[in-house]
Amino acid sequence: MTHEAVARAADGGVPAAVRTEAVPPPPAHAPAAPRDDGYTPTQRDLPVIRRQDLRTEHLRAQEGADAEQPGYGPLYVVGDVHGYLDELRAALRAHGLIDEAGQWAAGDARLWFLGDFTDRGPDGVGVIELVMDLSAQAAAAGGFCKALMGNHELLLLGARRFGDTPVNSGAGTASFQAAWLLNGGQRSDMERLSDVHLQWMARLDAVALEEGHLLLHSDTTAYLDFGDSIEGVNDRIHEILARGDADEVWDVFRKFTKRFAFREEATGPGAVRELLGVYGGARVVHGHSPIPYLLGDVTDEEERTERAAAVDGPHVYAEGLAIAMDGGVTMDGKLLISPLPLR
Repeated sequence: MTHEAVARAADGGVPAAVRTEAVPPPPAHAPAAPRDDGYTPTQRDLPVIRRQDLRTEHLRAQEGADAEQPGYGPLYVVGDVHGYLDELRAALRAHGLIDEAGQWAAGDARLWFLGDFTDRGPDGVGVIELVMDLSAQAAAAGGFCKALMGNHELLLLGARRFGDTPVNSGAGTASFQAAWLLNGGQRSDMERLSDVHLQWMARLDAVALEEGHLLLHSDTTAYLDFGDSIEGVNDRIHEILARGDADEVWDVFRKFTKRFAFREEATGPGAVRELLGVYGGARVVHGHSPIPYLLGDVTDEEERTERAAAVDGPHVYAEGLAIAMDGGVTMDGKLLISPLPLR
């Protein structure tokens, strides 16, 4: 199905919560709000050490069918991409998932992206379009390429839909637009964002279970606030986005920004077991929190960069119950792709 056909489908093609509206250009600078127990969606969160020139390469995206069918091949997961399109292509090629032309080359393999495609890096829309293309190509080859919703997908959807509409942040008045800018929003992405991109992001699931691996974006137990089954959580979040209430969407976003629920030795394994007990699976696999931060708090930029450079694969922790996949690509770390189960 072409972008144009997707955009025209089903009552205009875009849920009311994500239809394109005229939003005034965001301000050059936005004030930071005070820290709010465990999440800081209105305050710059994690630093971007690497900056590159913005790229404007356009890919022709297609919607892929993702109906379940038996007989799939090997399973892979991808950590946070954050707009680093070149790094994503290089990592996919290194694992034999795409060819030199950027086309799906993995046959019946399964590929899951754990969310956060945009912001901080130079070409978030390019990343979205590549994932959309690979979804169609993988389905045609007998495999699949799917993606989860991260907090930055919610942030971008909210910035486009609600702009500078005030929301109740729990730490004073805030807006999606201000939070998006403070957390790495790229104006070039906003300019290129289309109804097709918005519709695709709004339909992403938040939780999935694949061969005993509970796939999430965020290392938080806040998913439990939205339902006691995977289907229930996904349906609830889709309902909230479709309803289009700014405060409701903000509540989902701020809960998805929570992190480090599994990091502490005393409480982390119990938090993972709580999620597994409700949603199933033997291990949680997540992105969101860069591995250098899961290894301990860091305030010195040099130490942060050294830790990121030392990451060479997924981080297994919480008594072996959690696998972290964010290698810290925004901090000169690696963009991680890994087969599951871990070899």
